[in-house]
Amino acid sequence: MEIFQNFPLWAALLAIFSAQGIKIPISFIASRKIDGTLAFSTGGMPSSHSAAVTALSTGIGIEQGFGSPLFALAAVFAIIVMFDSTGVRRQSGEQAIMLNILMNDFQRFVEQARGWGTKEEFEKREEIKEMLGHQPVEVFVGGVFGVVLTFFVHYLLF
Repeated sequence: MEIFQNFPLWAALLAIFSAQGIKIPISFIASRKIDGTLAFSTGGMPSSHSAAVTALSTGIGIEQGFGSPLFALAAVFAIIVMFDSTGVRRQSGEQAIMLNILMNDFQRFVEQARGWGTKEEFEKREEIKEMLGHQPVEVFVGGVFGVVLTFFVHYLLF
């Protein structure tokens, strides 16, 4: 089973899970609240997307050489993913914030106008996800995290 010997794949997966897990203590330091849902959410510090793609690229570079076409492919893929995290996905999160404000204002209007606030559908409504993308610093830290983690794991195992 060659998949178990695929260092770049395992480095990327380890980077994802490590970055997601480290979000909880980082958030605790910032807010003094433990939020276990951060381990399964998008957005936040550090970017697990950036950690994954940089770990994958670094793992390929270590195994195939940093001058190889495969590393070039992985590096360009990483750049696109990281750019998207701070661009389109971040803007979607900003729009979600505004949509949530509009929905809350509309809900308050409806409650005041007709007393609809007591109905179950308003009580069970879940807000649109606002943390879709990343701030540039989150992407940078995730990228550095992925590279450092991959070199560290490669040093330990090989």
